[in-house]
Amino acid sequence: MSSTQFHYLEVRRAWLARRVEPIIEPGLPIVDPHHHLWDRGGWRYLHDDLLADINAGHNITHTVFVQARAFHRADGPEELRPVGETEFVNGVAAMSVSGLYGPSRMCAGIVGHANLALGARVEAVLTAHLAAGGGRFRGIRHITAWDSDPVMLNPGNPAPAELMGTAAFREGFARLAAMGLSYDAWLYHPQIPELTALARAFPAARMVLDHVGGPLGIGRFAGKGAEVFPAWRASMAELATCPNVYVKLGGLGMRINGYGFENGAEPPSSEALAAAWKPYIETTIELFGADRCMFESNFPVDKGSYSYAVCWNSFKRLAAGASEAEKAALFSGTATRFYRLGA
Repeated sequence: MSSTQFHYLEVRRAWLARRVEPIIEPGLPIVDPHHHLWDRGGWRYLHDDLLADINAGHNITHTVFVQARAFHRADGPEELRPVGETEFVNGVAAMSVSGLYGPSRMCAGIVGHANLALGARVEAVLTAHLAAGGGRFRGIRHITAWDSDPVMLNPGNPAPAELMGTAAFREGFARLAAMGLSYDAWLYHPQIPELTALARAFPAARMVLDHVGGPLGIGRFAGKGAEVFPAWRASMAELATCPNVYVKLGGLGMRINGYGFENGAEPPSSEALAAAWKPYIETTIELFGADRCMFESNFPVDKGSYSYAVCWNSFKRLAAGASEAEKAALFSGTATRFYRLGA
C-alpha cells in the first residue's frame, strides 16, 4: 500500500456486511453532494461501485462528483491535466442519464480541480473544464489542508501553509468567482479562520466548506476533543457570519477525525454514528441554518468506517427533530441550489 493509500482507511466489505439496518424514511429524496470515483492501484471505486451503494435502499435522486485526482491526462500542459477528470466524469453522467442504470442521476454536478495559485492563468483551465463538462461543471476544489504535524498530511494532496492568503491564490480565486463557479474548501479546523478571511474578501463568491471543517482527532489532537470542539465552534461561528459560505455535513469517518470506528469488532450502528457526530452536526446547523447545510457521504473515503446505507440512516437520525422544510433543505434542497442541479 502506498503512503497516499495509507492515509485512507481500508474498505473491508465483509466487515461492513456485518451491519444491516432497515432503511429509515426510504422515500425521502436525497442529493449526495460529495462523492468520488477513482482507480488507484488496488482500490477501484467506479460507476458500478457507486451504483451499488446508492441502490442500497435510500432514495438517492442525484449525486455530485468532487475532485479526486482521478483520470488526469497523462500528457499535455501540467495545469490542464486535471481536465481529464472532468471528461471522465461527464461520461459517467452521460451513462446515468440514459436511464439504463435506474432513476438516480449520478454526477449531475461536477467539481473538478484547477490550481488557483496559477493566478490569472487559471482562467484557461476553468474554460477547458466548462467545455469538457457537458453543462455539468460547477466549480473546483483546491485542497489547502495543512498542519504542522506531518501525521495529518495527505501525501497525495500536499499544500503549503496559509495558501489561501497568498496573492497568486487570490488572483486565481478572483477569476473563479468572476466566472460564476463555486469553490469547495477542504482544510483542517485550525485553518477555518483563513477561509473566513477569503470569504470576506470575496463576498459574492459561492463557497462550501467540506466535512464540517475538518475537526482533527489524531496526532497532536489525539485525546483532546474537549479542546478541539470549542476552538472549532468559535471559528465556525465567525465563518457563519459570511452568508456566501455553505457547509457539508459529513466526512467524519476518516482516520484523521480520530473516532476509531474502524477498530470495532462490528461496524458502528447508525445510532452510534449519530451520537458521536451530534455535537458537530447540530452546532453547524444551528450556526448556518438548514438552508446553508447539506448532508454528504464522502464515499468511498468514509467507506472504511461504515456502509452507505448506515451512513444515511445516521443522518436521518440526526435530522429527526427537524421540520419537513428543514429536512428537505438538508437532504436535497441546499445541494440542488448550491450546485444548480436544475440549471
